[in-house]
Amino acid sequence: MFGRRRGMETAGSAGSQTSATLTLPHTACLLTCRVLDTVHQPVRQAKFEVTDPIGRRIVGGETDPYGGFTAAVPAGEYRLTVTAEGYAPFHGATLVGDPAQPGTREIVLDAVEPPLLPQPGHWELDPAHSTIGFSARHIGFARINGRFNTFAGAVRIADRMEDSSMRVIIDAASIDTGLRMRDDHLRSADFLDAARHPTVEFYSERFIHRSGSRWTVAGALTLHGVSRSVTLDTRYLGLGAGLEGEPRAACRATAALHREDFTLNWQSILAHGVAAIGSNVDVELDMQVVHKA
Repeated sequence: MFGRRRGMETAGSAGSQTSATLTLPHTACLLTCRVLDTVHQPVRQAKFEVTDPIGRRIVGGETDPYGGFTAAVPAGEYRLTVTAEGYAPFHGATLVGDPAQPGTREIVLDAVEPPLLPQPGHWELDPAHSTIGFSARHIGFARINGRFNTFAGAVRIADRMEDSSMRVIIDAASIDTGLRMRDDHLRSADFLDAARHPTVEFYSERFIHRSGSRWTVAGALTLHGVSRSVTLDTRYLGLGAGLEGEPRAACRATAALHREDFTLNWQSILAHGVAAIGSNVDVELDMQVVHKA
């Protein structure tokens, strides 16, 4: 299935006068695969992970523009997982270094239908089944996690999904990191200044379909009295029904913010020049919306 190579491995193109050489250790073997769809077109940026028989991760990465990936690993038995947006995942076992099974393996992924989109109309955010969380680096290596406990929002689903819009309003004073003294500091003029800027607001400008269930929601975020363009990397999770039969839809979205962009400039420098709080803030939203007649 995968051939064993020792010494020098050479790669080059037929139309090129140059080549690249790679020296491998004596014990190394090349694990080589090509990921294709059902019409034998390459699947780019498919994620692969190689684990040993007891589940330890050995190597991982993404396929190249030709759907291929190659990794040097010791001879032995491995499990291979390949996932790609819009395709059913592949799981299989492989034996690397077996002379009876040389060559490059082809993995064919079956396409899956994306989940049904919500019907056009007015949908409201359900705070009881939604979370708006964030995390930031603390003293250079640890992370502080928090959330906002009070928020509201609505989504207008258009006949053409790309024409839909979304609005979310957050109570800045509802910030909660699990430590009252820290939360009071975050509400103060050093950070959110919730007395002067009581809300954090996001208004979408456009929905952009990427592939399968992946969307980008682009819009404007107003935080600390400053508005900046922000994009939400969004995965649509599909439709369902609540306990009373009401139609529900769900999604998960992430965004990376730089707090200095919103003039949240407070900083304390610790020993050895380490910042008490990092500049980057990762935001994650788990949202359920309910259809309103």
